[in-house]
Amino acid sequence: MDLSLFPRDLFAELDRLQRQMQQAFEYSPSIRGFPRRGFPALNVGHTERSVEIFAFVPGLDPATLEVNLERGVLTIAGERAGELPESNDKTIVHIDERFTGRFRRVVTLSDDLDSNAVQATYRDGVLHISIGRQETTQPRRISIQ
Repeated sequence: MDLSLFPRDLFAELDRLQRQMQQAFEYSPSIRGFPRRGFPALNVGHTERSVEIFAFVPGLDPATLEVNLERGVLTIAGERAGELPESNDKTIVHIDERFTGRFRRVVTLSDDLDSNAVQATYRDGVLHISIGRQETTQPRRISIQ
């Protein structure tokens, strides 16, 4: 008979705890100090004519999302409800990796954006926000006489 004082996956559990500790202390270089891997995940880029923001929010009703743009600061907020049964004496949750609860992401943008030229669309779990640049700041070719 082979008896063990430790569970079989002790090292896997220690590895998981180590990863969680590392994630708790990792911060992005942003002055706001947002931790990496926040919810929702964001992709931010720009073109000559606009700034493009993609927020990955699968499973959320777009009507529950709040998007604000004020003085060059974009805020995306909302709440994701939990889908697992509540833990009690008869229910045990083994793994719960999906984010639940209220969230808020803030992105500081450049000053050359036109707050009247904002479009937001939601498709297949991706919120796409496009903010146009002001006409006066767009590059233009100057003819030589």
